[in-house]
Amino acid sequence: MTTASQNAAPEQGSGSGVASAQPRLSADRVKDILIVDDHPLMCDALALTLKISFGRKTVRTARSLAAAVDQIRTHGAPDAVILDLNLPDARGAEGIVTLRRQLPDVPITMISADLENAMISAAMAAGAQGYIAKSLGREALVDSLRRMWEGERVTPEGYEPEAGGSEDDARAELARRFATLTPQQMKILRLICQGKANKEISYELSIAEATVKTHITAIMSKINARRRTQAVLLANSARLFDPG
Repeated sequence: MTTASQNAAPEQGSGSGVASAQPRLSADRVKDILIVDDHPLMCDALALTLKISFGRKTVRTARSLAAAVDQIRTHGAPDAVILDLNLPDARGAEGIVTLRRQLPDVPITMISADLENAMISAAMAAGAQGYIAKSLGREALVDSLRRMWEGERVTPEGYEPEAGGSEDDARAELARRFATLTPQQMKILRLICQGKANKEISYELSIAEATVKTHITAIMSKINARRRTQAVLLANSARLFDPG
């Protein structure tokens, strides 16, 4: 497997329209790290690398997005998060959108083997501090994380944003709208994107069909969509549930 290096993404003032993160903790002050990845070996290897490279740190792990959310509620916010793109209960930008709602000021790093430009753009617009390849060697990984924890926006070498200016701003605004959805509304939107009818959603979530309709009305209002098809298009545009 080849090793990819990382580049600093443009700062907000240089023309990038994605949501720009403010300078955060220095890398030395990041003491509590949460790794969200469903692969035990990946979690163990990454945790060991962090402990060795950054000294004695508290490294927590979660195997799903739901487990990460529960852990944050129970044990408090970490200083930094490393988030896998594909989890058992979340694919695409959904993980970042969900965690950003809980952790507005915590640097979240997306890690994945998927280096498609559109997916990277969606993750950065959703609020990621950076996006790194799973194929990175130890030194490059540590360097990328250190830079992110010091406030830099880091993306893979060769990454070229799909759009600039107003389109990037629109994508970031769309991610902010999705972040206003409750967990139940996010589940319903995911099922809508899978083509499920209200009756099917009602059965799958064990809630009344009238409740489903109420949630859908709220979803449409929050994301500024008039029809289900438009809601699906917006979710696909944000790469919310499927990395493609």
